[in-house]
Amino acid sequence: MSRANRQIRILDIISKHDIDTQEELVMYLKAEGFNVTQATISRDIKEMNIIKTLAADGKHYKYVAREQKDTSTSDKFLGIFKSTVLSIKAAENLVVLRTEPGSAGPASELIDRLKYEEVLGVIAGDNTIFVAVDTIPHTEMIRQKLEDLLDTTKLR
Repeated sequence: MSRANRQIRILDIISKHDIDTQEELVMYLKAEGFNVTQATISRDIKEMNIIKTLAADGKHYKYVAREQKDTSTSDKFLGIFKSTVLSIKAAENLVVLRTEPGSAGPASELIDRLKYEEVLGVIAGDNTIFVAVDTIPHTEMIRQKLEDLLDTTKLR
């Protein structure tokens, strides 16, 4: 399973459970089928800017995701998009993206945040994203913009 999927699961786990140690987080992830080590989790925690804070009982600590500025959040969604999108194709007034399993939701969040005027809406399944475009002539333009997001050299 991909790094992006693992990091999404980490955020979900720490939002639902008071996780005190990296080893405990490894246990949760292994129970969900992720083959991870404590060293991998340590790198994820640093990369994701996760911190420890006092738990509600006042005696223990737990991991929490630090609030991030909007720019870094957008950068994070761009990273997820770039690392999980496998293909982008256009048909009529739809752009269809294939992603790694379980990644369509987070990858589609970037498309929503970009607020392209020509995009009427975005629907994400498990590994497929449908982007409804306002007119057929705009479809290829949106497909190309999404392709360009995969290649950051074209964004500069």
